[in-house]
Amino acid sequence: MTTEPVSTALVRVAAADRLLVALDFDGTLAPLRDEPMLVRALPEAVDAVAALAALPETAVAFVSGRSIADLRVIAEHRDDSPIHLAGSHGAELWIAGRGPLAPPDDVDARRHGEALRGRVERAIAGLDGAWVEAKAFGFAVHTRVAAPDAAAEAHAIADRIVAEHAPHWRRRTGHDVVEYSYRHEGKDAAIAALRVRLGATAVLFAGDDVTDEDALASLGPDDLGIRVGSGPTAATVRVADIAGLAAALRALARLRSTHRE
Repeated sequence: MTTEPVSTALVRVAAADRLLVALDFDGTLAPLRDEPMLVRALPEAVDAVAALAALPETAVAFVSGRSIADLRVIAEHRDDSPIHLAGSHGAELWIAGRGPLAPPDDVDARRHGEALRGRVERAIAGLDGAWVEAKAFGFAVHTRVAAPDAAAEAHAIADRIVAEHAPHWRRRTGHDVVEYSYRHEGKDAAIAALRVRLGATAVLFAGDDVTDEDALASLGPDDLGIRVGSGPTAATVRVADIAGLAAALRALARLRSTHRE
């Protein structure tokens, strides 16, 4: 990680002709919760995002491992929202003013995934606090409220089953969760697709988890990566927490508004 002062980095990207502000959601704009669907963005983060989305030549996108359907719920995303969405790590897109871009449906893969999810659900059913979430292109094993031994056993069981029945699937780790997917897109692909589709000349991407590092590592010299919280990162800037990111986004909105006057 090469660090630079947050203020310096923000001034640099604020001057971009066409800026894409792409943001992970869980842990980046919203505190993590034991019940994932109860997650909501902090008010100061909502205000900062709204200020950026209202600026000319500035696009804002949420880039998440959540399905588009679930992301819209937790982000309180309406049909007329100016926020673009990339769900399922980039396998799904929602373009503001247009709506969802449907990914191709692989019926065989979907049915195999449903059967595999059921197999894992039955295998870990006796482990308190471990549960399986259906995802658009696979499933995730959550252990946030499980004891350490039960969590380790649940993940080991799921790993064995997937390795035996779907060794080609992509495995992603996150905060107390492991996700398995038959689609291999990462958030780097989501950023690349949004950059082209929205005509961005620079990208700011912020994230807090291992699954965000693909996107952070893909950024170019005119872009800015921000890591929220601790952990190894390819980002050039780090902020302590969600409130710190919200403050940085508000500062970016002020700088960009001044620059474009």
